[in-house]
Amino acid sequence: MTAAHAPDTPGRLVLSPFRGLRFTAAADRAAVISPPYDMIDPDRARALASGDAHNIVRVILPELDEPDPLLRYRRAARTLRDWRDEGLLALDPEPALYVYEQVDGEGPDLSVQRGLIGALLLPSDESISPIHPHEDVVGVVVQDRRSLMYALGANPEPILLTYQGGGPASDLVERVTGDGAEPVVDVRTADGVRHRLWAVTAPEDLAAVGADLAGREALIADGHHRYAAYRELAKLGRTGSEHGLALLVDSSRHPLRVRGIHRWLPDLRVEPALREAEEWFTVRALDGGYKAALQALGELAPTSIGFALVDGHKAWLLSDPDEKLLERYIPADRPEAWRRLDATVLHYALAGGVWSIPDTADHIRFDHDPRSAVNEAYRHSGVAVLLRPVAEATVLELAAAGQKMPRKSTSFSPKPATGLVLRLLDES
Repeated sequence: MTAAHAPDTPGRLVLSPFRGLRFTAAADRAAVISPPYDMIDPDRARALASGDAHNIVRVILPELDEPDPLLRYRRAARTLRDWRDEGLLALDPEPALYVYEQVDGEGPDLSVQRGLIGALLLPSDESISPIHPHEDVVGVVVQDRRSLMYALGANPEPILLTYQGGGPASDLVERVTGDGAEPVVDVRTADGVRHRLWAVTAPEDLAAVGADLAGREALIADGHHRYAAYRELAKLGRTGSEHGLALLVDSSRHPLRVRGIHRWLPDLRVEPALREAEEWFTVRALDGGYKAALQALGELAPTSIGFALVDGHKAWLLSDPDEKLLERYIPADRPEAWRRLDATVLHYALAGGVWSIPDTADHIRFDHDPRSAVNEAYRHSGVAVLLRPVAEATVLELAAAGQKMPRKSTSFSPKPATGLVLRLLDES
């Protein structure tokens, strides 16, 4: 059963097989894949694009080749079409679920993640959805991803879902990766990570996965903006848009790592920022730059509230906010776990309340790498704010309660590579 013909199953988790669009042997498969679009800074994007003319980054970030916002989506669609015409991309002959394995490091540092890539059925009723987002999104980013997918007629990269499994679907993943079957993709990228992909087409295997997943629920670990874009695309009624590309990982067998996502605020001068913060927070100067800041954050008690300001080579720890500040600026109708998140206090109380900084993409920028956040802040005469990761148990608790954390509160990893398999909406 292909994704386009999945039955109406409200409230059930459905990952359907589809005919994957993949790079052929005519392309250098190790050189054409990339990280997810929101993990690539401009310098990395240009390096990937110049390293191979067919790197998928030219599709997911079409502004590399077309600076005009009105034309970039059309450019991406033309690029994808040209690559298909040139025989660089081809559809698999039959629908499949794809077992995906990422292997990084060696010895005691070895990291292995495995999961299933398929066409995720989007819920027709959010009130009984088995798919749980845990972060807010920015509308302009959602519209960008929706417009790109609409123009492409495709989902170019999967979102990442996690669930507590341990059943037949997980058994299938382990069996396929361990039985010596030939993968359809086996590449090692420049960062040393090995990526392997197997196509699962046997009807009995697909049926077992479907039956196992039907009663389960999944957390969106990465890809909230893409998931929201899937939902927006589905509202347009385009054929095939009732599904979206997803990687589903059983965290009981392959736990994801949770890291913090950092902020940098352009044009915020550190001296006045610190003076204003000192009225409400305990502020401690640190001996060193961002590394000292990360160490200090790691030493905070789990129940504490805190983050670090970094200005070039100088850093300060901000912790223990005045309860009056929280009462004034943080909504009282939310769970206590949400009200005391570091990101909540930063966005609502410090940035919005004390510094009067609008919570927009222009005024608060995000970076997964602390060093990069500090460098970007310095380049833009601003400051970086480094955050701790949120405990996975807290993420699950809030998601189960239907509460969304401030956008970019968590970074689950490893993330699936982009370009291993794409999904056409109509699969034709």
